[in-house]
Amino acid sequence: MTTPAALDRFDLAILDILQTDNTTPQRVIAQAVNLSAPAVQRRIQRLQSSGVIRANVAVLDPVKLGMPLTIVLEIHLENERPDRTAGLRARIATEDAVQQCYNVTGEADYLLVVNVASMADYEALTQRLLEGDDNVRRFRTSVALGSLKTGMRVPLGQTPFNSSS
Repeated sequence: MTTPAALDRFDLAILDILQTDNTTPQRVIAQAVNLSAPAVQRRIQRLQSSGVIRANVAVLDPVKLGMPLTIVLEIHLENERPDRTAGLRARIATEDAVQQCYNVTGEADYLLVVNVASMADYEALTQRLLEGDDNVRRFRTSVALGSLKTGMRVPLGQTPFNSSS
């Protein structure tokens, strides 16, 4: 397990702003957190190079892009040995329709969140990912009827960090 990054109150304030809108100009961030723009720039660069900020992306609406179905897929395996799961893991990692994948405890081994345009596209996806893999015991599909909340926002108020403020 990785050790949490050493973050101070300025870093957390900057991250909070960037999680809301990562296109916020650095001068605006600087005013909001009471630092100079160059100091904010250095902190953002450090947060990126340390991996705290993993990516700067646009969050798209899959419905408006013709991908109205969100499906949660549970995958149950025969064996969890790395040599038996490597192929499945590689297929999942390269599949664009898979938005999230978690290796989980409990009855299932993997939980995937998938966006597709139609049930036919979902069937094709399960064939690409699962068909012919003798390590897949079974899978279960849940179709989302609606979305109460989606996002990747990390709750910074509960993040353990070494404060130097």
